[in-house]
Amino acid sequence: MPGHEVLAAVSSGNGHSATNVIAGPATSDFVVVANRLPVHPADPPSRAWQPSPGGLAPALRGVVTAKDGVWVGWTGEIGPRDAPASYEQIRLRSVHLTQRDYEEFYLGFSNATLWPLYHDAVRTPTFHRDWFHAYRDVNRRFAESAAQVASFGGTVWVHDYQLQMVPKMLRELRPDLKIGFFLHIPFPPQELFLQLPWRHAILDGLLGADLVGFQVPGAASNFSRLARRLSGARGTTSSIEYDDRTVTVGAFPISIDSAHFVERASAPEVIARARQLRADLGDPEVVLLGVDRLDYTKGIDHRIRAVAELFEDGTLHTSKHVMVQVAVPSREEDAHYASERRHLEQIVSEVNGDHALVGQPAIHYLHQSMPMDELVAMYLAADVMVVTPFRDGMNLVAKEYVACRTDLSGALVLSEFAGAAAELKGAYSVNPHDLEGMKEAIRRAISVSPREGRARMLRMRRTVLRHDVHAWASSFLGALGRSAVRPQVTLGPRPALPSAGTASG
Repeated sequence: MPGHEVLAAVSSGNGHSATNVIAGPATSDFVVVANRLPVHPADPPSRAWQPSPGGLAPALRGVVTAKDGVWVGWTGEIGPRDAPASYEQIRLRSVHLTQRDYEEFYLGFSNATLWPLYHDAVRTPTFHRDWFHAYRDVNRRFAESAAQVASFGGTVWVHDYQLQMVPKMLRELRPDLKIGFFLHIPFPPQELFLQLPWRHAILDGLLGADLVGFQVPGAASNFSRLARRLSGARGTTSSIEYDDRTVTVGAFPISIDSAHFVERASAPEVIARARQLRADLGDPEVVLLGVDRLDYTKGIDHRIRAVAELFEDGTLHTSKHVMVQVAVPSREEDAHYASERRHLEQIVSEVNGDHALVGQPAIHYLHQSMPMDELVAMYLAADVMVVTPFRDGMNLVAKEYVACRTDLSGALVLSEFAGAAAELKGAYSVNPHDLEGMKEAIRRAISVSPREGRARMLRMRRTVLRHDVHAWASSFLGALGRSAVRPQVTLGPRPALPSAGTASG
């Protein structure tokens, strides 16, 4: 071992100890732990890597880069292949998953148990003991990997529903660390969470953090009430006493890199592409746009049915109006998501069969991912953005659209059950279960006066530009720094942890 590295064991007053804290070039004072790394393998047979899509990776890349941090996560590929040691100035640490891990931890407990439960049981959650055991085992693997790469006294920021047991496991390994946890999806009310057979284990896992953050105050309140009811914690919504520690709880609404979206929306080539898109659509008077990950929580089918009824009653006409719906592929190995895709494609086909003209479909449906510039061009081409999830932690698409409307044109129809609704007060708020209400909101959006439309968009843009992703990260990490109290520590050699890449079945 190089002489400038120090092997340290960390011990707190409660008797927990950590093993093999290596201070040196291999470690970092700042570690992000998320289910997925910010890169994934390119399509075979290429062995190259490319940036991961989705809201979390773009949101955190700048933060990790600025802090010279390490990102711990899964590549998205089954087996022992590691990601590169670094990618675009971000140091990476791979956690491996076996096929069984993927089926039981990821498709099973994470996405067939927790995901529907946390989204108001839009679809009935499934409870299997083997899935929970896999979830616990994979969470332990993530915690061990984070323990290896975090510097003594460093900060570890754990993300999202797949890793809710990591905070406690990591604290047992490394009580010297400041540990924050942020949940990107909704946290359910008591009557739903209590259905979970492993509710105590999940709550105890989260309470291992110094700071537990949520998108909206209601979710923070749900968590605090459950912690006091089930885990013997005491305190208030914002401060809980548990296991001789204080756990801070709060709402930290995530946002986007607003400046970057403004920059791309102002680029001449993107503006030209937006004009071409409208031309390709037949230069309609109004373009409606939906952009969602293909998921049953997004309410895409209800949205399309509302638009179909607007074509039926004459509010919309194919010669003047068109809708573009982008459904980004998601969890395609899951039979439920494959069924959702077939369902949506059938609905779109029915609407076009009833209302399309030759060469002029009523709805253009795209089941594909898109490069950022193409997405921004679509935002510029759209007169009305329709974002109507049944439940959503935040929904960054709504904020991206607003950021791109640099000329203050455009209108946003937004579900009241998306976290973004609390901030984007200039949107036309809808209950996505109410087709008549959704139709009325779309009517108002397409007929709004220029003056009112600009005022609404200006109000939303002020919020999005002021509260960007950097402000979000700064707010959370600042609160974590104030919340975490470093324990008294001792130093000395301890046995090594297992390799972070080891995949236990």
